[in-house]
Amino acid sequence: MRRTVALALALAALVLAAAAAARHDEQAPSYRFRPVLRADLALHLAAPRSAPDKLYVVEQDGRVRVAVLGRFRAKPFLDLRSKVLFGDEQGLLSIAFHPAYARNRLVYVDYIDRANRTRVVEYRASRDGLTALPQTARVLYTLKQPGENHKGGQLAFGPDGRLYFSLGDGECCDDPLNRAQDLAQPFGKLFRVNTAARGSKPELVAYGLRNPWRFSFDRSTGDLYIADVGAGLREEVDYVARAQIGQLANFGWDAWEGHEVKEDKPTNPQGKLVFPVYEYSHEDDNCSITGGFVYRGTAVPEARGRYFFGDYCTGAIWSLRVVDGAATDVRRERSTLRGLSSFGEDAHAELYALTIDGPVYRLAR
Repeated sequence: MRRTVALALALAALVLAAAAAARHDEQAPSYRFRPVLRADLALHLAAPRSAPDKLYVVEQDGRVRVAVLGRFRAKPFLDLRSKVLFGDEQGLLSIAFHPAYARNRLVYVDYIDRANRTRVVEYRASRDGLTALPQTARVLYTLKQPGENHKGGQLAFGPDGRLYFSLGDGECCDDPLNRAQDLAQPFGKLFRVNTAARGSKPELVAYGLRNPWRFSFDRSTGDLYIADVGAGLREEVDYVARAQIGQLANFGWDAWEGHEVKEDKPTNPQGKLVFPVYEYSHEDDNCSITGGFVYRGTAVPEARGRYFFGDYCTGAIWSLRVVDGAATDVRRERSTLRGLSSFGEDAHAELYALTIDGPVYRLAR
């Protein structure tokens, strides 16, 4: 009798477990990141909205390669290998296309030159979009870097039509000179510049950042997401609603790391102190956040509105939604991409993930 009851209970438990697993499988996302290209030292990817057949992939050693209909052309779009200081966190770091690229063919790159200076440079592309014309180069910004680390390096046009660019605190590891909190120094900051006005000075948008390696604007809302690489404690996702962009924000570094105060550093009182909407620790070998985008493509409808990001060391990828200024529905995604260096969007807002070792992936079912 006891054996019969025990067997019945065991069978019931198995049925319940199977039902729970089935419910979990039904709720689990059906998509993942799937390989579509292979590059060398891939750090960034972008495309103008007027070029649905092209992808532009930034390689750290100084090349921008263009893929047409899924195949790389032999000749690079831009070759800056003779100008770029390559190594560690230095190199060619990102690319951005002007919102009116279809008319003006203007494109922008951020790189570290041979004198260890950040350079933000404008080029005009050929009419077929296959080559950046070297003779059209116009330098928008330069800055001598103090060390080899924490360059920032992201470029992106905001909903206001301005070009935004990020600068890290310039050195490893705990910003010993507290540059990020010092408004007299450009390090650890986010700036924007009017590219249409020659000689326009960059405007400070935010400060208190350690290494804002990747940031992005939501295509639908214009909201700003910044993934700021942490030090010894945690990695963070910072968020600014579109209506608040331009109101000076202080993200706390090095007086704060995430929500934890560092008592040996003063907090600058200028602007508004803003804490991350999400942060994660270095448990399970996590080490460095790689920021992404809010997905606005059509290939994976169930992912629309989710902000994707990941960790360089473990390759873990998460996504979340921001509702009323707070992160909700945070989940670990199915894909694991070690060496995750960046994310990117194509002309249709489809989402890509890049790895430093070569494969380029697209979010797909």
